[in-house]
Parts: sequence; C-alpha cells; structure tokens
Amino acid sequence: MRTNPAHGLLWLAACVAVVPAALLAVGLPPSATFLNQAAALSGWGVLGTVLALGLPQCTDASARLALPPINSGLTALLAALALLVAACVGSWAWNGLPLSITASNLAFVAAAVLVLLLGAATTVAGADGPAFCALCVALLVAGLLSTAVGTVQVLAPEWADGHWIALTALEGRASGNLRQPNHLSSLLLWSLVAGVWLAEAGGAADGEPFARPARWRWPLALLALAVLIFGLVLSASRTGTVGVLVLAVWGALDRGLSRRARALLLAMPLLYAACWWGLSDWAEASGHVFGGAERLRSESDISSSRFGIWANTLSLIAQHPWAGVGWGEFNLAWSLTPFPHRPVAFFDHTHNLPLQLVVELGVPLGLGVTALLVAALWRAWRATQRTAARDGAARATLLRSAWMMVLLVALHSLLEYPLWYAYFLLPAAFAWGLCLGADRRVDAVAAPARPGWALLCGSLMLAGGGLFSVIDYLPVVAIFEPRDGAAALPERIAVGQHSVFFAHHADYAAATTSAKPAEVLQGVRGARHFLLDTRLMMSWARALADSGDIERARHIAQRLREFRNPASASFFEPCDAAPADITEPLPFQCTPPARAFGYEDFR
Repeated sequence: MRTNPAHGLLWLAACVAVVPAALLAVGLPPSATFLNQAAALSGWGVLGTVLALGLPQCTDASARLALPPINSGLTALLAALALLVAACVGSWAWNGLPLSITASNLAFVAAAVLVLLLGAATTVAGADGPAFCALCVALLVAGLLSTAVGTVQVLAPEWADGHWIALTALEGRASGNLRQPNHLSSLLLWSLVAGVWLAEAGGAADGEPFARPARWRWPLALLALAVLIFGLVLSASRTGTVGVLVLAVWGALDRGLSRRARALLLAMPLLYAACWWGLSDWAEASGHVFGGAERLRSESDISSSRFGIWANTLSLIAQHPWAGVGWGEFNLAWSLTPFPHRPVAFFDHTHNLPLQLVVELGVPLGLGVTALLVAALWRAWRATQRTAARDGAARATLLRSAWMMVLLVALHSLLEYPLWYAYFLLPAAFAWGLCLGADRRVDAVAAPARPGWALLCGSLMLAGGGLFSVIDYLPVVAIFEPRDGAAALPERIAVGQHSVFFAHHADYAAATTSAKPAEVLQGVRGARHFLLDTRLMMSWARALADSGDIERARHIAQRLREFRNPASASFFEPCDAAPADITEPLPFQCTPPARAFGYEDFR
C-alpha cells in the first residue's frame, strides 16, 4: 500500500482546524464560545498554510495552490460578500456602528473569502480528494468526541466540570462543548456526511487508502453513524431531526452513491427513532430527564418564539423597506420599536438568514444578496453534476458530499444563525469553495499561472489573527473576571475600551456600572449596537432621565416593560405600587412618552 506522508500532515492540520473549536470547554466572559471561535480562526489559518504550501499534492510535491479562476459561481458568492462588506462599512459611516463591531465583522468576511478561495483552488489543483478526506476525518473525530461529551451531559451531568466538559443549562439535553444543542446537531450532521463519504470512498484520496479493508469498513461506518445519531437524539434539536430527514432524501435520490451508502442514509431516520424511543423509556424507568421527551410534553410553542420574532421582523421590513435598519442594527431597531406582544427573550438576530438580510439591508439589496447566495449554491450543485460526466463518479460523490454540508448549514440558517460563528462559517466556506472550484474546472497544468502567494500570506495572517484576537480579548475578560490584585474597575474598563475587536463589551460594562449619567451615556454609544438587555436599558433610561431627557427615557422604559423580564421588576415596582390618588408625580418609567419615537432617535 502506497502512502504519502504529506497526507498525514494534512489530516493533522484539518484536526487542528476543527477539533479544538468543537471540543474546547473553557469559556472566558463575556462570550462563552470566544475561545472556540478563535481556535477555529487560527486552526483554519494553519490548514490553509498547509494547503497553500502544496503539501497535499499527489503528483508534484513542489506544486503550490494558485488563486482559482473566477467563474460564475464564485463571482456570485464573492459579489454577495462584497455587498455585505459595503453594508457594514456604510453602517459604521452613517449609523454609528462601533468600530470594534465593524472590524470584527469585516475580519469574519475576509476569513470566509480566504477559505472559500482556498477550497476552490484546491479543487482546481486536483487536490480536493486528500483535502476533503482530511476534513471528513477531522469532522468525524470531532463528532464522536462531542457525542461523548453530550452523553455525559445527559446521562451523568454531575461529571461535567466546565473544564473538559461544558456545563449545560438545559436539563436532559446535550449541547456539547459548543454549548447549544442546535450547534451540536449541525456538527453531528456534518460528521454523518463525513462518515458516509469516508465509508463510500474507503478512506481513499487519489488512490491512497488509509482505512480498514472493505469487509470492516462498512460495519465500522454503521457503528460510528449509530453513535452520531445517538448524539443527535441527545441534543433533542429540531435541526437534527430535519437534518436526518434531509440525509435520508439524499440517500433516496442520489443514484451515484453505492447501495450500501444509500442504505445507511435511508436507515438514519429509523436509527433516530429507535434511539429516541430507547432514551424515552430509559428516562421513564430510571427517573432521569430526557430533554426530547420533555420538549414534546411541555412546549406549546413549537417555534420557540421564532414565529413571534419573524412577525416583528416583517413589521420592521414594512416600516423600513428600502434601506433597512442598517447592518448590525436589528437588535437596536427591534428593541426600541413598540411591539406590545413581542417575544420576551432578547433577540440579536432574526433566526432566519434571508429575513436578517432583508431587514438590515432593505428589500432591494437584501433580496439581491439572497439571490446571489442561492445562485452560488445552485452553481455549486450544477458543478457536481457536470463532474460526474467529466471526472467520474468518485469525484462527483466527493463534491456532492461537500455540497450536502453547505446545504445542511443553509437549512440550519433558516432557523438559527450558525454562520455568525467561525467554527461553522469557515468549514462551510471551504466546502462551498470545493464545489465552486469544479464549476467549469480547468486543468491545473494547462491553466495559466496565477499568483499563489496571496493564499499563503492570507493563511498566515488568519492563523496569527486568531492568536491576536485572544490577546485583544484578555483586557475585556479582566473587566468581567478580575484576578487578584487587578486594577480598579474604571481602570480596567478604560483599558478594555481600547480593544480592536471587543471594545463594545467594555462600553457595556461602563454603561451598566457607572454612577455618572455622562459616563453611562458615553458607554451606551458603543454598547447599544451589540445587544440591548435589561441592565443596559435600565441604565440608559435612568441616565437619560437624570440628564433631563425625560421623554426618551420614558420610551426606553416602555419598551423594556414589553419584555416582561423579572430582572426589571424592581425598576417598575414604584409604578405597580403607586396608589391611584397619589399627588406627587410618578417616576419617569411609569408614564408613556408624550411623543412618538423611532429607533433612529436613539442612534
């Protein structure tokens, strides 16, 4: 059996890109998953560096990846991302979006563009086999280990220590170390696709097998996929349920797969149902809690407030149809617009990607960006179809598997916002790039020479950027979790406000801890564009009232009352306890404003 040592390095680099981001359990406030995202950024920089150096090449060890030809599919996707960049910069210039939020958004888009081009260049160079194999190995490892974490969270929650296994706030539901059941389910769905492809391809990359012989491969694949299905059931996520059905449809329709692969995919709903039934019976017999059964019994709102937030979003779109509310401004606009029957959670996203684009960018631009994304997804699918006739069934199956990963995260984006997290955005961009690189693919030898140093430099910058983000984040951590002997809170806040990517968190601390109205209002200027919550809205309203701006203070107080949050009970207690014949004026929060305000009045 012939082996290529470079492939081992590639598998290691892929594991560095995927596994730490999925398995890190340690969280630093104020963001529980920041380290996971930083690990994803640096890890994909490492993987990009390995790819850009040409290490996975099978035919020419000295070959280097070059910038791919820009075909129609890549043009559509890059145009969509360019419009998002323009919208972000415009929101900073005209809406007051803080520079830290603007910089972090632009950095994310730049990382996605780099990884997208790396994926396309990998296919054009003919290295998509070993590269996708490495990604699938990493996803399978991450999925199996995450299932082990989820099993502990549900079956033995007392073992979760917060250092190796994250604590879960949802009793009886697995969230993995990504801390959200729906995120765990998307990771496991990707792992299922990876497992099916590895079994189908025999773990081969351009004729270099590394897996077990065929007689062991399929039984091992069935065992691994059954474990992953068990993890999906433990998460009790609707994303997982829908994803399993989508994979079964893939098995039913894709005649390019082998009979064994199609049988595995078609059996997934049956395995899912069997695991659900078994866990429900176990919970009932043992007195433990299985979150899936509890959700079926207790949830009256199957959408978990999504129908409510979508209705509010449509109302905002009707109010601001042309230019939208501004990139990154949905939470501010929604929180400060009257919605008497709003969902009581503090939503910072519409939980639907097309709606998010339309409400923030306006109908013309939002629909335009959505159309470009759909066109790029369609072009990627068409590329997989053409590949079957041009390069054979094996390469077509590889690209269809990559396309299924993109489709699954796209479907997830209709209910959540996974692409706002680096550990979903970057793998999705790479898989999408692999497919789009095959759109009218040119032969790597016959193609004109293109500069490839940009991919290598970009990858090195991405690896370093992830590390820099950790350094940049630590002063903000010191605000919320000070060490012994730390400086006074105002000094820590002042240092945190100089952060490149996270100054808005320091602004939040300033706005919610300062006793001086001027300092509160100064902090609110940055914090209000990230997430308005109970503490921030109360501090903002009090500071406005103390500075004499009573009417705007009343508007904020009335919007806060709509959330019906228990943490604001003391704020409204004077209103509820005041007798009807009181002669003294009521506090500002007890009286509606005398004039109507829009969210624009609070920028």
